[in-house]
Parts: sequence; C-alpha cells; structure tokens
Amino acid sequence: MKNIAITIFTILIIITLGLYLISFQVRETESCLIMTFGKASTPITEPGWKLKWPYPIQKPVKYDSRMKVYASETEETTTSGGEPIIVETYVVWKIADPLLYYNATSEVSDFEGDSLNSQIRNVQNSVIGRHDFSEFVNSDEDKIAFESIEEEMLSELRDSVTDADFGIEIKTLGIKKLKISEDVSTKVFDRMRAERNRRAQDTISEGKTEADSIEQDRITISDTILAAAEARAKIIRGKGDAEAAQYYEQLNEDPELAEFLYVMDMIPEMLKDRTTIVIDTTKEPFDVLWNKPNLTPASAEPNEPVNINSTEEVEE
Repeated sequence: MKNIAITIFTILIIITLGLYLISFQVRETESCLIMTFGKASTPITEPGWKLKWPYPIQKPVKYDSRMKVYASETEETTTSGGEPIIVETYVVWKIADPLLYYNATSEVSDFEGDSLNSQIRNVQNSVIGRHDFSEFVNSDEDKIAFESIEEEMLSELRDSVTDADFGIEIKTLGIKKLKISEDVSTKVFDRMRAERNRRAQDTISEGKTEADSIEQDRITISDTILAAAEARAKIIRGKGDAEAAQYYEQLNEDPELAEFLYVMDMIPEMLKDRTTIVIDTTKEPFDVLWNKPNLTPASAEPNEPVNINSTEEVEE
C-alpha cells in the first residue's frame, strides 16, 4: 500500500513537471511571445492555457497588456514667440503588438526613459513651437488652448510611434505641469495688468459715452416737456386772465364788496394751522364780524338794500 502511494505521488510530480515544461498560462492582463530557438514567433493575445515545446526549444515571453502611465522628463521649450516655458507631459499607453514591441525593446534597457521619452520630447517641442505664449497663459480663459494643443500633440505622437514600429498604442496625452521663469512671469503679469487696464479704460469710456447719451436724451425730453408745459400754462393763464377780467370789472363797480371778499379769503389763510390768537375784534379784519358792511350793489338804489341774511328765493 505504501509503495502504491509513493508511485502515485511520483507520477503526479512527473505530470506536473511535464505540464510545466510543455504548457503555460496567459492571463487576461497579459500578451505573450513564443521564442523558438531565440527567435520570436506569432504573438499570443488571447488568454488561456497554451502548449509549447520544452525549454530550450521554446520559451514564452510575457508582457503586461494593461494601460501604463508615463510622465516625461521636465524640460524647457520655447513658444512661437521665443518665450521659454517648462513643460512636463504624461502619456497613457499600452502594448498593442508584442512582436513589434519586442523588436523595439530587445536592445533597449529602458524603453520608456529612452525611446518613448525621446518621441514625446520631439513632439512636445514641435507642437509648442507652433503656438503663442498667450495660448498657455492668458487672463482671458477663452484664449487658452490647452485642449487643442494636447490633441495636436497626441495626434503627432501616435503617428510618430506608429512610424517607429514600437508596437504600442497611445491612449491619452496631457500636459501635467507648466512652469515659467521669474523673468517671464514678471513680463506676463505686466502684460496682463496692461491688458486689464486697457479693458477698464475701454469700459469707462463706453460708460461715459452711454452716460452722455442718456443725459442728452434727458435734456431733450426735459426741454420738450417744459416747452409743452409752458405753452399749456400760457393757454391756461390766458383763459384765467380772460375770466378774471370779467370779475375785475364787477369788483371795480363795487370796491366795498371787493374789500369784504378779500378779508374773508384772508381769515382762513391766517388760521389754517390751528393757530390760537388773541386780537381786538374791533380791528381789521375782524371788525366785519360786528359791523356788517353795506353790500348794496353799486347799481341798486340806496332805498333798496339787499338783505344778505335772507333765505327766501328771489324770483326772477
């Protein structure tokens, strides 16, 4: 019984070693090349359990096919106007063709630091050199063209790595850092202040122009209203004078009645503010309260006085 167990165990070890020598696994996150006597064959990109000849006939070389993020070295470059800026760019990439990638990296110790970084640097200098400094730093957000510049860099980098047969795919590119020197910063801020001052002056000038226009409209409308009011007032005064002339003629015929009406109008005016006064009622104008004036019309006969206290209706 003991010998049977040892035999089974030995067979399992032999089978395990045999499977290890003639098979291998490709995971979901991997791609693989089979090296036959040191020469790369067709790449394997489908995950699963694969068979091979034992080493040294064949040897699998596996690559991580997941996305990788690489940030290039921080370097100084210049814009189209010659202004120096310091840029750090990042890319998201993955291995698309293991065979091309193997051929591109077989003699390179650091693919990202050497080959990929060189491609990014060339594209970065080329694209940024075609754009103005104001497209990177500007007080007006609408004039900043970061997105379009990144898209332009991404397109050129994809073409560049495709031409170089690197076997990789560039998914995303972006500007991670953007710095400017102290001298350039001073010049930029001075230009931004000048631009803001110019805009402020333009706004003030537009405001003054608008205010002058409003004031001129106000004067024109005011003059029109005043002229119309003055004309209306003249018409009203003319009518009033015409009507008053009739009453003046009547009052001229009876001065005593005119004086009495004047006194009656003056008394309410004197006492309109709840005024308390102490005055001799025998003096003007209160003497009329005790001594009724003779209100006989001038045209009436002296022997026919008019009774102002009568409540009887006068027949025509």
